[in-house]
Amino acid sequence: MSIDCRTRRHCERVRLERDAVFDYLIPEAVSQHAELAGRGLRYKALPQLTLEVNGRCVTLREKHGALQVEEGDASDSAAVSLDSDALSDLVQDWSSTMGLAMNSRVQMTRGNFDDWIGWEPVFRALFDGRPVHEAGAVTVVDRDGSDLDFSRSFELDDDSDEISYFLHQAGFLHLRGVFTEEEMAAVSADLDKALARAEPDDGASWWAGDSQGVQHPVRVLCFHERSATLAELLRDSRLGWLANITGDNLVGSVEDSGCMGAEGLIKPLDIKTGLSDLPWHKDCGQGRHSYYCNGLTIGISITGADERSGALGIVPGSHRANVQTARRDPSLDLPAIKLVTETGDLTVHCSDTLHRAYPPIERPRKVVYTGLQQPLMQGDFIEEVPVEKQRATRAKLTNVRDRIAGAARQDT
Repeated sequence: MSIDCRTRRHCERVRLERDAVFDYLIPEAVSQHAELAGRGLRYKALPQLTLEVNGRCVTLREKHGALQVEEGDASDSAAVSLDSDALSDLVQDWSSTMGLAMNSRVQMTRGNFDDWIGWEPVFRALFDGRPVHEAGAVTVVDRDGSDLDFSRSFELDDDSDEISYFLHQAGFLHLRGVFTEEEMAAVSADLDKALARAEPDDGASWWAGDSQGVQHPVRVLCFHERSATLAELLRDSRLGWLANITGDNLVGSVEDSGCMGAEGLIKPLDIKTGLSDLPWHKDCGQGRHSYYCNGLTIGISITGADERSGALGIVPGSHRANVQTARRDPSLDLPAIKLVTETGDLTVHCSDTLHRAYPPIERPRKVVYTGLQQPLMQGDFIEEVPVEKQRATRAKLTNVRDRIAGAARQDT
C-alpha cells in the first residue's frame, strides 16, 4: 500500500514564458483533457475565466461539455491579472490559486474571489488529468465494506496493518497515549519560554490579534531548536515508526536536511485576526500537490483538545478528492468530524486531507506540529535553497490575510 500520488519531479520544472503557456501548453492540455476539465467546471458551476498576463488575455470557458481556450478578454467572465512567472507556476502546480493570492502574485480584476479559488481543481483536471471530485466519487469503508468508524482511535501496540488501512481510507489517525504527561509538561514549559521571547517581525514567530487589537505570538517556528525535550522526542521510536506505516519509507523534511523539524503552537481565546485558527485547507493548499503528496503531518497534543478548546477538524477521505485546497469546497459531499485528544496523543493526517483548526471557546490549547515526506523520486533533485531564505518565507505568512484581501479586491 502507498499514499504516494506524485506525478511531477522537481527537476522537470522550468520557467515558462507567457506566450509559451498561452500558445502551446494550454492548447496541448485542452487537447488531452478538455472533456475532463469541462465536466469539472460545469459540475462546480463556475464562471468562465480570463487570464491577463502582461497585456495579453486568454479566456477559458466550457462549451458543449469541453473546456475551450479563446484569445482575448470576455466581459462576462471572472478575470485575474498575474505575471509570467506566476502563470508558469500555476500551470506546473508549483503554486495554487490560493498560493498565488497568499503571496500577492495575482489580482482579481473582475468577479468573485471565491470563483478564482474554486478554479483550482479545474486547473488540476486540465493540466494534471485529475477528475474534479463529484458527489459519491469517494467512499470510506472498512475491510468488510461497511462504513468506516471515524471515531476509532489506536494505541502503539495495535495491529499495524489495521492502522495502515484506516489511514489509507480515512486520511488521518488518532493515536492515544504516545507520550507521557511529564514529557508534555516539559515541552509546554519550553514553548512558554519561546513565546515569551518572541517579538513581532522577528522572523521566527507568527502573531495574531484579539478583539481588542492586542497582538499575541501564536506559533514558534523551528521550535525543535528551542526545546531539548522535543528534539529528543522527535528522534524517539514512538514517533519514528510512522515513517513506515504507509509503505512509502517516508523521510524527514527535505528542507530540513532529512531531519524532522517542528513548530510549537498555542491557540489562545478571542483571536480575530492573523493565522491562528486556520480555516479549512490542505497542507498542499499553496501548491505542489503533484510534487509532494502525500506526506504526513503529525500533531503532538501538549494539552489535549476537545469541543471547548479547539479540536482539530478533519474531512475523512478528502485526501482522495480533487477539490479546492483552501476553504471547504461547496461541492464536497464528505462529512467533517472533530478529533478529541488527550495530553500526549498524536493526530496524523495526509498532506492532502482537508482539515482546520477550530477556535477555542473556553480554554486555550497547545500543540506541536512536525511531519514526514515522500523521498525524492529516482533521478530527481531539488535546487538547494538557503535555510535562512526558507525560514524567512515561512515567517512572512503571519501577515497573509492582508495579502489575500488585496488579491480579492474587485474593480467592478
